[in-house]
Amino acid sequence: SGITCSDRWWAYDYLAVERRQLCWAHLVRDFTAHSEGLAAQKQFGAAGLEIAGRLFAAWDECRRGGDRARLLEQAAPLKNELRALLEQAARRSTKTRRQRPFAKHLLQRWPALWTFTAVPGVEPTNNHAARGLRGAVIYRTLSFGSQSEEGERTIERLLSVSITCRLQGRSLFAYLSEVLAARIRGDPIPLLA
Repeated sequence: SGITCSDRWWAYDYLAVERRQLCWAHLVRDFTAHSEGLAAQKQFGAAGLEIAGRLFAAWDECRRGGDRARLLEQAAPLKNELRALLEQAARRSTKTRRQRPFAKHLLQRWPALWTFTAVPGVEPTNNHAARGLRGAVIYRTLSFGSQSEEGERTIERLLSVSITCRLQGRSLFAYLSEVLAARIRGDPIPLLA
């Protein structure tokens, strides 16, 4: 029932574009990669970065002042500029072969680029979620995961408890101590709610 803020991974395509917000931080990375290309691709990337820079400036102003009407006003010309840039890059030509798939992909998901401008509480990036998952990603990378389903469930639960304690401002050590003590006594496990 809410809005999903995500990157452009195909697994999210089952969601209606009206219920999504594409992450602009990911777009900045992609525009940066294009800007490091040659000729038309480099120009495309640089123009995209310039538009994204102005968009983030407008977003920062909105966050400080909370004026969504001003954000919509500032986003309108940026929408027009980005649409023109993407439509030009989506045309079939030898100059656009590197940026064409990216441009077409964004045009197909156009409304999902701008959800944050109209829906309060939605941000232009998924950085909050990415920060929440960072510890789990680092753990998986360093430990090579688990070798069993039971091990995977244990890790999932411990990582979930860790994030929940952090978000609630609780001590993970204190909570796990309470859980172990309750288990030893045969008491119900304390809730995190």
